[in-house]
Amino acid sequence: MPRQNRVTPFGEVIAVPGRGLFMGNRGRLHTASGQIRRGWQLRRWIVCLLEFKGRKRQVMTPGHYTELFFLDEATALAAGHRPCAECRRERFNAFRARALETRGDLPALSAVELDRQLHAQRLTADGKNRTHRARLQDLPDGTFVLLPDAPRTPYLIRSGVLLTWTAGGYTSRIPQPSAETVEVLTPELTVGAFRHGYVPELHPSAN
Repeated sequence: MPRQNRVTPFGEVIAVPGRGLFMGNRGRLHTASGQIRRGWQLRRWIVCLLEFKGRKRQVMTPGHYTELFFLDEATALAAGHRPCAECRRERFNAFRARALETRGDLPALSAVELDRQLHAQRLTADGKNRTHRARLQDLPDGTFVLLPDAPRTPYLIRSGVLLTWTAGGYTSRIPQPSAETVEVLTPELTVGAFRHGYVPELHPSAN
């Protein structure tokens, strides 16, 4: 039976086979028996490399952080994560710099402040997934959206089409509707980073 440690663009943690291209964490979410008991522990939601400096971990070791897995970086960012400042330092710096451009002439974002802002944008006061609304035509590639007639199907914007997300990869492609207002899963700060040039790494099925 697959472990419950795969993350969807909604930020939900589900149990499906496979692990995707990236790992990450939100702190310790599991019990000693490996059951998920909460959605997050820390504001520091990161997305990491699967391998780094030869480190080895036993997945869901009791008392340690819960290893989460993502189809690709766009999925992780839609769920509210950001690049790890240790194993993905260059990507973290690039993401932070592009996010800063959305804020104008303000002091540089520390990792703590970046996490604080993302946390406010990814969850409501009662802990549910937060979305925002925008015109589809105004959103950059890499953003995940929900269409009015399919509120539980995440779509990735890519080169003028919408790719249907599944845990195993992207499947159907549909033309991007014009002049449509949609629910956006990707946090606003992250959408701004995309708009200013941060390009998330995608699963090969997106091609």
